[in-house]
Parts: sequence; C-alpha cells; structure tokens
Amino acid sequence: MSDLDLDALVERIELIDDVAREQAREALDRLVLPTGGLGRLGELAVWLAGVQGRPQPRPLEAVRLVVLQADHGIAQTGVSAWPWDATAELAARIVAGGAPVNVAARLADVPVRVHEVALYRDNEDPLSLDPRVPRPSGRIDVEDAMSVEEAATAIGAGVAIADEAIDAGADLLVLADVGVGSTTAAAAIVGLLTGNDASRVIGRGSGIDDATWMRKCARIRDAMRRARPVMGDQVELLAKAGGTDLAAGTGLLLGAAARRTPVLLDGVVSSAAALVAQRVAFRSVDWWLAAHRSGDPAHELALDRLSLEPLLDLGIHVGEGVGAMAAVPLLRTASALLAEAAPWESTPG
Repeated sequence: MSDLDLDALVERIELIDDVAREQAREALDRLVLPTGGLGRLGELAVWLAGVQGRPQPRPLEAVRLVVLQADHGIAQTGVSAWPWDATAELAARIVAGGAPVNVAARLADVPVRVHEVALYRDNEDPLSLDPRVPRPSGRIDVEDAMSVEEAATAIGAGVAIADEAIDAGADLLVLADVGVGSTTAAAAIVGLLTGNDASRVIGRGSGIDDATWMRKCARIRDAMRRARPVMGDQVELLAKAGGTDLAAGTGLLLGAAARRTPVLLDGVVSSAAALVAQRVAFRSVDWWLAAHRSGDPAHELALDRLSLEPLLDLGIHVGEGVGAMAAVPLLRTASALLAEAAPWESTPG
C-alpha cells in the first residue's frame, strides 16, 4: 500500500516571500535607470528573491537536472517516430554522457541524473527508482495507465526524488523526461485540463508523418474520453490517462514546493505534470518557471493555463532537458545581479 499523504504534503506548501520580493524590486530599481531597464532579467532576480526568502538572492550553485525515464504502453500503437521499445536505449545514451542534453548540461555546469520509473525490460540496474512501481503504463486509449495505488506510489516516488536532491544541497531542480509515447499521455492530460479536444493538443512530437499524426490524434481522443469522468480526482486522472513519469513528475513538483525549492520546467511532459500538480495545490505554481517554448500545441496550452511565460523560444522539441539547460545561465545571471552590481548612487559621476 502507498503511504502517500497528499493532503499533508499540500499543507506544507507555502506562498513565496512577498516581502523579500518587494525589497529585491526596490534594490533592483536602485541599480539602473530607467526603472525596469533590466526587463525579464530583473523579474527573474525578484522571483529568485521570493523563492529564496531573501532580498539578495544567493548564487545558484547546485542546480540539478532530473530526467524521468518511463515506458508507455500507448507507444506500441505507432504514435511515435521512435520504435516503441527505444526508451531504455535513449536513456542509456544520456547515462553514457553522449546525448545533446549532456553537452548542454556540461556547458551549464549541471549534473544529470536519470531516474528510471518503469520499463518493459527486467531491471536490476542501480538507476531503478522504486520497486513498488512494477510495470510501465498501460495503453491509455483502451485501459488505465496504472491502478490508483500505483499512481499514488509513483507520486510518492517523485516526492522522494525531490527530497533526495534537496537534502544533497540542490538549490534549483530541473524537470525533464525521456520516454517513447510520453507526449501522447501528456497531450491527453493537457487536453482534459485545458478543455481542448485531441486535434488541438497534438503536435509532431518525435517528427511524425501525417498518418502517425492521425493515429496519435485518435489515441488521445479515446484516452480523453475514458478519463473525463475522473477529472475531479488528480490521482485517478493520472491513473487513467497519465503515466508513471507524469505521476512522478507531479510528485517532484509538489515535493519541491513543499521544501521551498524552485523548479525549472523543460518541455510538454513536465508542463503536463505541472498542470496536475497545480490542480492539487494551486499555490505551488509560484515555485516553478518555464524554461522554453517548444512550439508543441499541448506545451503552449499548458503554459498558458499555468500563466508561465517561457524564458526562451528556441523551438526545441527534445524533452530530455536541452532547452532547460540553455535557460540556466539566465537564472544564474539574475541571481548575481543584486549581489554584484553597484547601486546607481555608488557609481562615479
């Protein structure tokens, strides 16, 4: 049985520090003329002051990239340009250090950790996250992704990931994913929670052709129809139409907010998890930022519903964290502004 107490977790989530934000805003106004001259960079500095609870933000020295790896049964229906069983291979490339995200993470000086949630193959790998999540997600167009109990366990596993990273000193978590079929489940969740039909949320994902697009649209439509009756219960919603990675991502986002630790969202899958987490605890969204805009329709709709304006617009569709790594230097620059820039009155005239 899962020992997740979602209500207790939600009670621990507080608002960010408005006093620190106001003090940071006043200090920022003393740095430059005209007021607001640093634009979005200044807004980031103020946000960091709020989440850290101090007018002068600390440097971001322990950013951690968390990549959730999971298989999806829906991938077996041909909704991706990737083979349905390629998730483990894609993740292995990240673990080996040869994926694009590894290059971006090295440049950003961010360690990468892949957390395996549930795969098709038998696994005794040390990456294994939680043996209580025994199987990949089911085919959400004709069956539940998992049981409600398994969904609760996966959420709890995500909370544990956040706790582990924060206990080790992380001051910013980055949430990303790798999993064939994950964008199909994410699109179904986004469609349900934003009130859009399947054709409005579906993108080209891994580079699918028209026939695959139509097949994916039908699968999302069927998954949404099956899950619509349980939309009022977020754990049941994840069990019906989500996936183990989406559930773990939801847990990570809630767990980080409960620990007063900010999270940078990567692509459509992390943003879909954020939509669910927002429904669980509305104030938790204040602890998150959107790294980039991918152009995926479901991603756009999720960010709009979350009222999150992305830091970058690069058209990156890879969900493993590349876009988020490109955004990390912006946050580091913002965190240094109030500590290192001299106020206007201190500048020689």
